[in-house]
Amino acid sequence: MSGAVIALYAEFTALPGHEAEVAHLLRELTAHVRREAGCVRFDPHQLETNPAAFFVYEEYRDLAAFDAHRAAAYGAEFNRALGPIIAGDGSTLTLLAPLV
Repeated sequence: MSGAVIALYAEFTALPGHEAEVAHLLRELTAHVRREAGCVRFDPHQLETNPAAFFVYEEYRDLAAFDAHRAAAYGAEFNRALGPIIAGDGSTLTLLAPLV
């Protein structure tokens, strides 16, 4: 698995009144992540039908690149800032497996 592209998506919901703050934090994170050598794709979205809901599609070159992403200090800072302004215990991550 270490040579396979790692694909996943993250979902989280802003608490009422924090939608703009979450969007700002996500834009800042995106600028950092897209500069990672192993990042293939990092596409954040805010749902049109529910502006409090956020969705991020991510791809990393391989497991080592994904591990480097998870170890980045700016990711930890993002999660610390995000935690108190979203519903639940954090973002929900869903790993994806290619069909072909």
